[in-house]
Amino acid sequence: MSEQAEIGTAKEAAGHELVLAFGRLQGAANRLEYILGRALEEECGISHLMFEVLLILGRAGAPGLSMRAIAQEQVLTTGGATRLVDRMAAAGLVSRADSPDDRRAKLVRLTPLGEETTVRAAQVHLENIRRYFVAPLPAEDFERFTHNLRLLSHSARDVLPRLP
Repeated sequence: MSEQAEIGTAKEAAGHELVLAFGRLQGAANRLEYILGRALEEECGISHLMFEVLLILGRAGAPGLSMRAIAQEQVLTTGGATRLVDRMAAAGLVSRADSPDDRRAKLVRLTPLGEETTVRAAQVHLENIRRYFVAPLPAEDFERFTHNLRLLSHSARDVLPRLP
């Protein structure tokens, strides 16, 4: 019997075990994003997306990353990444520098304020991750849970088209 035959009504669709499981995953992710993102905004003055870009740049180190690389890491358009980086540059968190490999290209890197903000935001974020993401789960299941999340993340990443 095909998977489509399992669902014949809207009620069956809404109550399907897999639909419910994915909905719970998405609901948990959305709620956690809101809780943790709001804390970053209130305590550090940055959005969760800005924090993610700060982490990407921190991981990359000097000389920085291209706009395209940032966009691909965050699944943004290059225009969306440019607007975000413009706001971050205006806040003094990042700067643009000439690429040593391509005179036409600019690389984005952390400023000293960006470095300081990344560290402070990571401390806030880590405490909230412990409180809202780790504490509610049984300790004996956490390692397997995070392993499975990594598998899901990599599987989804591998299916996404690369930005041109």
